[in-house]
Amino acid sequence: MEHIKLMYITNQPEVALIAENAGVDRIFVDMEYIGKGLRQGGMDTVQSHHTQQDVALMAKTLTKSQLLVRCNPIHEETREYCSSKEEIDGIIENGAQVVMLPYFKTAAEVEKFVRLVDGRAKTLPLMETAEAAEHVDEILQVDGIDEIYIGLNDMSLSYGYKFMFQLLENGTVDRLADQFRNKGLPFGFGGIASLDGGLLPGSYVLKEHYRLGSSSVILSRSFCNTAKAESMEQVRQIFDTGVADIRRLEHICQTTQIDYAENHRTVCQKVRQIAQMLKG
Repeated sequence: MEHIKLMYITNQPEVALIAENAGVDRIFVDMEYIGKGLRQGGMDTVQSHHTQQDVALMAKTLTKSQLLVRCNPIHEETREYCSSKEEIDGIIENGAQVVMLPYFKTAAEVEKFVRLVDGRAKTLPLMETAEAAEHVDEILQVDGIDEIYIGLNDMSLSYGYKFMFQLLENGTVDRLADQFRNKGLPFGFGGIASLDGGLLPGSYVLKEHYRLGSSSVILSRSFCNTAKAESMEQVRQIFDTGVADIRRLEHICQTTQIDYAENHRTVCQKVRQIAQMLKG
């Protein structure tokens, strides 16, 4: 099994180069903003609102990592923003190699997205609504999907949960992963902090990726919060150490008999405890 593709969200060239040199596979420019603030209001989540200029700058900066760009949900032109067609055309013309579609609910939206990309880049729908999860069979019938990703933050919100990894505990991620594997579709889910960081430490989460056959994961803001870093040298140390730690654990997963069922039981127990704590 190849190593899991690591993705990191940034529009800062210096940070992108540090991440790339540390072994991050995809640099993630995030142009999504339509409706995001409203549905994630009050949550401690990243709302980047990057631009086409950021896409073009990152395309010129990167030499090894792929450039992934998240567009807005499918939408028509208004006074405030251009149409999905114009936005996606610009993203691809500015150098994106992978385009991610967020917050879709229907197969028709995914079909339109694939049509708009038109083979010029890889397509990566981000499944993050209850509606999409409940109609996954129809969505997977759409031709032209290259990969798929489960967005745990928004999907947990749409199901009314307090903690995104409750979707691991209740079997939702397992059910979707089964269907993606049966389709032969590469997939990823959620985010990962450092191996010993986060409410649910990254070491447990990474083993869940191996249990389920995932091929990609986003490095979360808590992996490296550049806004709180004292210097770029500290950012470099965090990436070098953190990515190396992940790759070491991956090597263990690939060469050792890991009891993934036991890890899953531990994850479920920890998630239930965290969810209860967050309930107050």
